[in-house]
Order: sequence, then structure tokens, then C-alpha cells
Amino acid sequence: MKILVINSGSSSIKYKFFALPGRKVLASGVCEKIGEPEGKLTQQVGDKKTTIEKPFADHGKALHEVLELLTGDGGVLADRSEIDGVGHRLVHGGESFSAPVLIDEEVIAAVRENISLAPLHNPPNLLGMEVARDLLPGIPQVGGFDTAFHQTMEPAAYLYALPYEFYENNKIRRYGFHGTSHAYVSRKAAEMLGRPASEVNVITCHLGNGASMAAIRGGRVVDTTMGLTPLEGLVMGTRSGDFDPAIIFHLLDQTDKTPEAINNMLNKKSGLLGLSGKTNDMREIEMLIEQGNERARLAFAVYCRRIRKYIGAMTAVLEHVDALVFTAGVGENSPAVRAESLRGLTEMGYDLDDEANAGTCAEAGDIATPKSRVRILVIPTDEEVEIAEQTVQVILG
Repeated sequence: MKILVINSGSSSIKYKFFALPGRKVLASGVCEKIGEPEGKLTQQVGDKKTTIEKPFADHGKALHEVLELLTGDGGVLADRSEIDGVGHRLVHGGESFSAPVLIDEEVIAAVRENISLAPLHNPPNLLGMEVARDLLPGIPQVGGFDTAFHQTMEPAAYLYALPYEFYENNKIRRYGFHGTSHAYVSRKAAEMLGRPASEVNVITCHLGNGASMAAIRGGRVVDTTMGLTPLEGLVMGTRSGDFDPAIIFHLLDQTDKTPEAINNMLNKKSGLLGLSGKTNDMREIEMLIEQGNERARLAFAVYCRRIRKYIGAMTAVLEHVDALVFTAGVGENSPAVRAESLRGLTEMGYDLDDEANAGTCAEAGDIATPKSRVRILVIPTDEEVEIAEQTVQVILG
């Protein structure tokens, strides 16, 4: 089957086109700066890279251009009808979805109802679904939610200690995100251990510009770090992660900042960027540390300490851990972050092999010593493949 996977952002559409089974990538690309005067569409087919620079008025025009590129000279399709299905990465499904679903009017209405829970993500996700349905009528469309994988958590894990009516009336609870990535790497970890996912306990660390962790017992999430929104939990590129909520009221009282400005600061100006004052990119943080930048060193220390703290917490929740997985941009590519995050945890069963950790991990690998009670794995995530395979499963029933 040929599956097009779409990740629709506020001003971009990222896509990959797969042939399944076999996970062969036929084409991949991104259309950027949608709605701006200077747009850009870049597509990769094998060794051939094509770039189109022109304005794209809206997501409909952008996806139309993507489909023209896929079927034009040098494309990979003779006709759009060769597409067997479209998989959409969707962020927030609330409590409505615990698995990927065939997109219909009911699904679209539910995503719209959850806009208040993900105001930055759900609106462009809706746009992506709507324009794909318009341009590819009759082709099955499937939605995979970042929140779905975490719906196995029990109330003790997902409820906040607030008056219960806020959960009943407003659905205030922990939802968790990056579920597609956590699902993919936790299953890969079980494969590497040579055991069924149902028999393995795994802690997964998705460390990118956004970052989260999940405790997964027998293939089911029992706890995670992100909450109602992607702000809670680990220190991230520009998000604060955990902090005393009374700080918000203190800032409102002591400064001239508005609630909107504080929300923007917590999501877009905090984390590594806020602490370092320089960058949200861990690669640049590590370079600044080498140059003697003290603020960068401090940002790095806070970032890794929070990860180490949550490894301890997730270990306590699971009681027995078979594997700890590092994934995503930072998790896959920063030996320094992995080493610092695991410093002092040998007695808990995490014994890092420094030489293996220092090596490159373009492929999945084990970086624990032979005597480590817990296997420490680096597994490149592939959310697009996960969504493509979910799409096939839903279409085939």
C-alpha cells in the first residue's frame, strides 16, 4: 500500500510518502511559510532534491502543490488515485480517542472541541485534515493522536489534586504527548530485548525541542511527564517544564506582564533558551559550554537534573525496569546529555558504558555495560512510519 503521512503545522506541512510493507520512503518534503510572502517547498526523492520558492496562500494551495510535485515529472505517482490512504499526525484528542481512527465528521468535531486544550496545534491539524479530504476525495484518511497512547493511565496517574469538578466539567487532567514516538520506540526496545512488548517494562525519553518521558508497563503507559498541555514535565528548548504555579500569580502582582505574555514566556522564552539567554539548541549549548559560558553550563545542568529526577520517579512507578530508551534529536545525538542524566544512578541499575555512549548511534544500539541491570538503549524515533503503519491497520480493519 502507498500511504501519505501529513503533519500540518500553523505555517507548514511536513510529509512522507511510504510503500508498505517494507517501510520504503518514496518521497519526503516540507512546505514552509504558508500564508507568508515567500514560501518554500522542498521535496526529496531518492538522491534528487527539488525546491520550489513561491507564495502559498493557504494550506489548501500548499497541499495542492505537494500533490502536483508527487505526480509531476520526476514524481513518484502517475495519478493521485494511487494513494491508498492518508495518515495525519494529530496532537490532542482529549479523552475521545485511545487509538488511531478513520477520520469522519465525528472525529473532526471532536478535534475541534479539543481546541481549547491545544490552541496552537489542533487548528492547523484540522486544516490539514480538511484540505486533504477536499483534494483527495474517496481516499481513506486516518488520524493518529499524540495523546492516544497515554490513555491507558489510571486516574491516580492522570488526575491533578484540584477540586474534582474541574475534571468533571472541564476535563482538566494529564493527557501526555509524543505518544506516537513513545509507542514506536517502546516496541523497538522490546524487539531489541527479544521479548514481547507485553512482557517488558520500559522508560522512554523523547528528548527534542519538546521533551517528555513515559513509564510503560507491558506495552501500556502508566505514567508520563507532560500534562494537560505540553508545558509540564522536563525542561525543554523553550518550555519551562515543571515550576511552582504560584509564580504566575506572583508575576501578575509584581510585574506589568499580562496573562498572555506570561503564557508566551513559559512556552516560547523559557527552558534552555531562557536559562542560557542564547539558544534553545542543545548542540549550541554544548558548544557554548566548551567556550566557558557559565549560563549555558547552568542550563545544561538544570536540563539533565530534571531528566535524572524523572528517571528515578519512573523507576519507582514501574518497580522493575527492563530498558531505558533515549530518542529524538537530543536523546539520539547527545552523549553528554545521556551521561549527565544517568550520573549517580548505577545503584538503581543504570550502568552506562562510556565508550559505547560516546559512539555514534545512527542505528539503534545498547550503551549499557554488560553488568547493568537495566539495558540503556538509543533508538532513533520514526513517528511517520508509526503513523503510516497505523493508517494501514485502520484501513484494513
